[in-house]
Amino acid sequence: MAFRRTVEDFACGHCGAPNHGDGYTNHCAQCLWSRHVDVDPGDRADTCGGLMAPVDAQLERGRWLVVHCCTVCGVQRRCRTSGADDVDVLAEVARRRATGF
Repeated sequence: MAFRRTVEDFACGHCGAPNHGDGYTNHCAQCLWSRHVDVDPGDRADTCGGLMAPVDAQLERGRWLVVHCCTVCGVQRRCRTSGADDVDVLAEVARRRATGF
């Protein structure tokens, strides 16, 4: 898996919020949704294009990760969070996963 840094701004496909990319950004900072566009991180080689829902938040080695699930094909991917991400939304994703709601 070769990471390819791709700097791009985007409007969230879920909530419409504008996002300013830094080359590592792959999800909306406001709602944490993403889009299924990569085979390997940053390559933009996947043709699915489905929206990816944040289905879990995990703490790993002192860092939060978001787990996304594609609403079209079901593929799951994990990615790091950033300081720009809404911590209340991150906590809500973790709470929903822990309680099943």
